[in-house]
Amino acid sequence: MIQVELSKIIIDEKRQDQIIVLKEKNGERQLPIVIGFLEASSIKMKLSNIEPPRPMTHDLLVATFQGLEAKLERLVIDKMVNNTFHARLEFKAKDGATKSIDARPSDGVALAVRTNAPIFVEDDVLKKAAIIKIE
Repeated sequence: MIQVELSKIIIDEKRQDQIIVLKEKNGERQLPIVIGFLEASSIKMKLSNIEPPRPMTHDLLVATFQGLEAKLERLVIDKMVNNTFHARLEFKAKDGATKSIDARPSDGVALAVRTNAPIFVEDDVLKKAAIIKIE
């Protein structure tokens, strides 16, 4: 697995689909992922330190698993099926048990930016979908 970090969010308010770009932490490869407008907005709000008056969906989910004393250990983008990325959230429970939960990469990134959880991509996914540079 290769660790990546969120490099860019490309938001076009005239379109439904937006793009996030994950960059290899110790390399040059970049992974663009098309996501929905709401998920892109959620990620952007957190990165811009905008606090809504009431919890948004991703904030609620973080509060829920923290209330249950679980910790998001990492997000793993683990496969690409028919040009659709798949991911899993890996949690550590209060008792030390590890749980893996299927997730969309966009929701996973929204949670990772809220919890400072690292993001990883399976190497074969990067080999299939990564590009070297986005201007």
